[in-house]
Amino acid sequence: MPLTTILVEDSKTIRDNLIPAMGELADIVVVAVAETAAEALAAMEEYSSYWDLAVVDLFLKEGSGLTVLRACQSRSPHQRVVVLTNYPTPQMRRRCLDLGADAVFDKSGELEAFFDYCNATPRAG
Repeated sequence: MPLTTILVEDSKTIRDNLIPAMGELADIVVVAVAETAAEALAAMEEYSSYWDLAVVDLFLKEGSGLTVLRACQSRSPHQRVVVLTNYPTPQMRRRCLDLGADAVFDKSGELEAFFDYCNATPRAG
């Protein structure tokens, strides 16, 4: 069963490359894409009963991925939130984890670990 996912990423180029890879390498179906924190919160509300994974970038067109993480603190136990960023400093990793992220991955060097994490994530199904 596919992993139902919300992708919070403002770069069209990254989305255009990441979405097919997510489907192929981790059996992920992206049900919503958000470019801003507000769009992410709306998508999470709309799909609240059945998303399994939210993949969140930190720097968005408007707002911050940190806002999205704060909003996810009351998510269902089966729902996972991971940060996929180009800014994975130790301080930022700690801040994301403190805000409830389940994992933090570097877009430029940890995609294999990201896909491994996705493949190990339980599906609600």
